[in-house]
This record gives sequence, structure tokens and C-alpha cells, in this order.
Amino acid sequence: MTNKIEMNISEILSHLPHRYPFVLVDRVISIEPGKTITALKNVTINEPFFPGHFPHHPVMPGVLIVEALAQAAAILSFKTGNHIPTEDSVYYFAGIDKARFKKPVGPGDQIILEANINRILKGIWQYSCRALVDDAVVAEADIMCILKEIKK
Repeated sequence: MTNKIEMNISEILSHLPHRYPFVLVDRVISIEPGKTITALKNVTINEPFFPGHFPHHPVMPGVLIVEALAQAAAILSFKTGNHIPTEDSVYYFAGIDKARFKKPVGPGDQIILEANINRILKGIWQYSCRALVDDAVVAEADIMCILKEIKK
């Protein structure tokens, strides 16, 4: 029997160190700790990047789609390790490989974020990730992240 978990925005905020305007996960649909997460990002015209990217044809920057995937992966990591981030920790990118952007994402789209743990080695988490809109892959990447304690 799998342990599937759903999370609302309050629970997400307790598992991510990010805050507005940089929280890019609106809801977690399911998590299987140690394996996979499916989350979503609702894209609206009110996003702070649209006035500059691009005013005549709003497109969500690809780097922010990858960031949304990393945030979903971070939630999976924190749930897997039964860890809540604090002000003394930061979850950093350690690498991004095979990033591909297949279709623009714009206002009104709902991005489904999928991250699967490939391996955990010496504190570095490796994932394969996909972002989908209407069941079509819009972006994919292999990412690596690491949780670091901040020295004050």
C-alpha cells in the first residue's frame, strides 16, 4: 500500500523556504515519499514576470518552470526525510541537465509538475522532472539539489 499525500498551500509553505513572489507550487496532488511527487502551478496574468516577458505575448520564463519543478522536488525531499526547512537551511540547485522546453506556457495554463527521485548520494538528490499542460510535456529536466545549513 502506498502512502499518497495531498498538500494545500498552507502545508506547502511549511515545507518550502520560498515566499511571494517566488512560491511556484500552488497545490500538491500526491506524494509517494522516497519516490515521486505530482504538484500543480496555476499560471495567471497577475504573475510578476508577465509585464516584462513579454507584454505583447506573455510567456512564462523557462527558468521559472525549472524552478517550479525544483520546488516540487524540494517538497518531495523534505517529506521523504521527514524534515521541515528552517531559517537555518537552504535548498540549492546543484545541477540542471537535459533541460528542454517544448511549448510556451502562458496565462490560463495549469502546469502539472512531476518529479521522481533517481538517487540520493552524499546529500545530493537527483531527480527526473517533467512539466505538463493539458497532458502535453512543456518542459523536462534532470535536476540535482542539496540541502545546506546556513552558517550565521
